[in-house]
Amino acid sequence: MSNKRGSLSINSENIFPIIKKWLYSDHDIFFRELISNGCDAITKLKKLEMMGEYTYPDKFKNQVKVIVNPDEKTLKFIDTGLGMTETEVEEYITQIAFSGATDFLEKYKDKTNEDQIIGHFGLGFYSAFMVADEVHIDTLSYLPDAKPVHWECDGGTEYEISEGTRKEVGTEITLFLNEDSLEFANEYRAREIIQKYCSFMPTEIFLEKANAEQEFETIDAAEVTEDDVVVERIHEEAKTEEVENEDGTKETKEISPARDKAKIHKRPVSLSDTHPLWTKHPNECTKEEYLAFYRKVFMDYKEPLFWIHLNMDYPFNLKGILYFPKINTEYDSIEGTIKLYNNQVFIADNIKEVIPEFLMLLKGVIDCPDLPLNVSRSALQNDGFVQKISDYISKKVADKLSGMCKTDRENYEKYWDDISPFIKFGCLKDEKFCEKMMDYILFKDLDSKYLTLKDLAPEKEENPEEPEVDVVENPDEETTEDQEKEKTNIFYVTDEIQQSQYINLFREEGKNAVILKHNIDSPFISHLESKREDVRFLRIDADVTEDFKESVSQEDLKETVDSLTEIFRKALSNDKLEVKVEKLKNENISSMITLSEESRRMQDMMKMYSMGGMDPSMFGGNETLVLNANNQLVQYILKNSDSEHVPMFCQQLYDLAMISHKPLSPEEMTKFIARSNELMMLLAK
Repeated sequence: MSNKRGSLSINSENIFPIIKKWLYSDHDIFFRELISNGCDAITKLKKLEMMGEYTYPDKFKNQVKVIVNPDEKTLKFIDTGLGMTETEVEEYITQIAFSGATDFLEKYKDKTNEDQIIGHFGLGFYSAFMVADEVHIDTLSYLPDAKPVHWECDGGTEYEISEGTRKEVGTEITLFLNEDSLEFANEYRAREIIQKYCSFMPTEIFLEKANAEQEFETIDAAEVTEDDVVVERIHEEAKTEEVENEDGTKETKEISPARDKAKIHKRPVSLSDTHPLWTKHPNECTKEEYLAFYRKVFMDYKEPLFWIHLNMDYPFNLKGILYFPKINTEYDSIEGTIKLYNNQVFIADNIKEVIPEFLMLLKGVIDCPDLPLNVSRSALQNDGFVQKISDYISKKVADKLSGMCKTDRENYEKYWDDISPFIKFGCLKDEKFCEKMMDYILFKDLDSKYLTLKDLAPEKEENPEEPEVDVVENPDEETTEDQEKEKTNIFYVTDEIQQSQYINLFREEGKNAVILKHNIDSPFISHLESKREDVRFLRIDADVTEDFKESVSQEDLKETVDSLTEIFRKALSNDKLEVKVEKLKNENISSMITLSEESRRMQDMMKMYSMGGMDPSMFGGNETLVLNANNQLVQYILKNSDSEHVPMFCQQLYDLAMISHKPLSPEEMTKFIARSNELMMLLAK
């Protein structure tokens, strides 16, 4: 073979520096690209062997080997793939962006399928120049009578190609690292990167350190294989021990039998699990395997609640496992990790184009060989196909959850408190997911019983015989009130301790409420109301319902209301205080605070958007003080308005009512405690 010199075929003289510095956002990704190329070459040769176009030598073992050499500042990537001829080196290496994988598939499209061909781009090899001053290739093609080829390039647009010395079929790439990239010649750093990107590649990957001292291990002689290098055979005599029997006699017993062992060269351990769990059929996987995989991939030793195994071949190839982790919402941030793979090659975490946003809260892996990746394999082209994949993942999760609710309700209820934030977030973000899950959203009531929305508010059946009614474009106020009366009220609790007084009222009257204490519940119930216009959610302190009070007209209480309003406004120095007087059935309750649902939701929205400094009264009014005309203390205040202690009683009643509604401010709590002490001193006199 005669020596040749030439120039790389590049469209612009300025493109190579761009490739070197900006082709990939993470410079360590060259490990993934070069190992992927090696796996591709091995896969291609396997296919040729299956088609009878190549025969492997005896005792042949496919592998990719990475050798770090910190002394010489080099990295080697060696594969046992199909290698390249001189013509192929010029075609696939010197003509940047001409993909060898694409050409291979085109050539053999009628003889084999596309499975497991990772490479779709010709630029992957050039990622090596992000870290290397010089790159050498030594390769030998599988073709009969092929000659080895040596190629080298110093990072400019010039290269040199000549006859090489490689004896075995395959390719060896040597990187002469630049001074800024010497970390990659460190064995531990290289291991970390390979495990990050290549833990599940379809070919075994081994890491070696050049000139490292030989390591040894000792195994049972029966476990020695023909691949092992035996250094020494060891015979261990049986171990005995003298023991004393119950009758006082002594006896020698064998505690460890004699055994033969062998000292061998330490066996290399592949850094790649070539058959990851997601590639198996769900029926072939055990609970222990799912848990072990979860711990290995996510380094999380808290057991997940359950998981969903995705396994699809049509209309596109997609496999994966999604885990629902157990989250302590008080301390943990609700943030998951979905690892995206392409033919077992790690692409990136949490790619939003593929993974529905609400599933970013989960942990899992998704492998989709059909993904249309861009040149760096680390981002996706925006097209309808990617959206279809995202929709499919969302659908499969909804199918799994709804199926669990229907067939395994007991476990579904057991998991509900933990998984409800995921599901509610999903309903807010994904319309199709919401439609599928509407009948499987659970609400825990005051007795810890789980109910669906249909249990709480059965949908009214349409009456086909009912005459049509003309739609009024501008309904008057009376019509609006009638429509409101037709709504089913669902009362809810956000804090069982804080709102215990209201809960007791509900229980006394045999009324029920649901518990909604998560931050997402406020926007979620608004979303549900938009879906079910016949349903209205009200916090139990939004108003005093008719069930809790005696039948009496407000006209009869007008004088009492006016008097108590004047007394309390004066005592509390608040001219805008809203006071309402009711005759509650429970005479022990003196005062309560109510806040309309609309005002509360507006306040919640203000907090969410950091508008806490604004006056809540701007958005529909403030809290209302409800006084019980049947309570003796309220009657005392009404009859003894001139008493010197009445202002103190008024302030105390107001704070007691407020404590059952929301936490007092530090200043208010300090005054409340001091006043409580003062009242007790009055009783003690």
